[in-house]
Amino acid sequence: MGRLFGTDGARGVAITELTCELAMQIGRAAAMVLTKETNHKAKIIIGKDTRISGDILESALVAGICSVGADAHILGIVPTPAVAMLVKKYNADAGVMISASHNSVEFNGIKLFSGTGFKLSDEIENEIEALILDTPEKIELKDGCDIGHVYYEKDAAWDYIRYVMKTVQTDFNGIRVALDCANGSASVCAQRIFEGLGAKCIMLNDKPDGTNINKDCGSTHIEGLQKAVVDNHCDIGLAFDGDADRCLAVDEKGELIDGDKILAIFSKYMKSMGILKNNTCVVTVMTNLGFFKYAKANGIVAATTKVGDRYVLEEMLKGGYNIGGEQSGHIILLDYANTGDGELTGTKLLTVLKCTGEKASELASCMECYPQVLVNVKITADKKGMWDKVPEITDAIKMYSEKLGDEGRILVRESGTEPLVRVMIEGKRTGIITEYAHKIAELIEKM
Repeated sequence: MGRLFGTDGARGVAITELTCELAMQIGRAAAMVLTKETNHKAKIIIGKDTRISGDILESALVAGICSVGADAHILGIVPTPAVAMLVKKYNADAGVMISASHNSVEFNGIKLFSGTGFKLSDEIENEIEALILDTPEKIELKDGCDIGHVYYEKDAAWDYIRYVMKTVQTDFNGIRVALDCANGSASVCAQRIFEGLGAKCIMLNDKPDGTNINKDCGSTHIEGLQKAVVDNHCDIGLAFDGDADRCLAVDEKGELIDGDKILAIFSKYMKSMGILKNNTCVVTVMTNLGFFKYAKANGIVAATTKVGDRYVLEEMLKGGYNIGGEQSGHIILLDYANTGDGELTGTKLLTVLKCTGEKASELASCMECYPQVLVNVKITADKKGMWDKVPEITDAIKMYSEKLGDEGRILVRESGTEPLVRVMIEGKRTGIITEYAHKIAELIEKM
């Protein structure tokens, strides 16, 4: 797998790349690094999504955690943001989520949270990685009565559901919403949350079987939700990903409301309510050009980071901001949560819908999206980090950027979670930007 941790934890094909042995070592190293300052028996909570490999990797992680003397508290199937929330509620020293988020079933991943509920910094992940790869002999195993215990937290999902519901200051009576749970973690929570708040729910893809997570559904396959919203005369539709830390929406006409538009809706509403801290919304370099034009027109500062919700969060904490996110639907509402939370985002979107009396399409009209073309180029391990060192590629990017001028932009970057180089181009003329994107992609394929 190379470097263990990408932009969102350790991830790979379960069992063959993200092996049981590696999961056990991550459990050991994480337990040692994250609890080295504690003077008590360490407590680590573990959640997972619905994919079939979750049980195996959970067992390996638990074995690793307990073998170095920490106690493992198993949460069962919960959303990733539940781990971030419950690590504080349960007074745990650290949290672990087993999930590959929006990826297909063969992948899995391990995300780590500190005792404060925040994802780990690069520095701490590097320390854990070094312990596993460079100095495994420093991992100190326990024996006898010093090994850890295993506990089961049977109320974990309900504790999370109650927390999300308590953040809502209105009811959703009269709102008809379609919920696509991606056959993932939202399947155990979403209907209870939204029906509990008064909404009439049309449920999609809420019957996970271990193999159908993200399969032609959820936030990466929005078409089914778009049809369901129109067919069932819904006011809005919400789509989550496998671990429910993302949320995309669909308006009553079946049109997509992506993460950029959700951020625009929220920042406009929060500004009108006087609760947009420092008048700023944090976004990434992949955010649609239309958002930056919207922000400028509405007197909102768009603070920009590199791609990855951890970097959005770092900027929010540094600047004292309370909203940020990504086009993919990772929305961080720091007044309520330390990480992206799809179901929390959904409740806030319905709150704006209810409190303004506007239709979803009217809310989304506050921002014009520029046409955006994204081409993913698969690369082999030996080609990683090379594309920006090939003059033919960099010269082409410069030439096409100059042709687009102020009415477009080009962004080329390697994925932090998959073996891909992403070529993204925005501009007013779809045919032109599509042509440019494929020409750059062809050059990357040839390198």
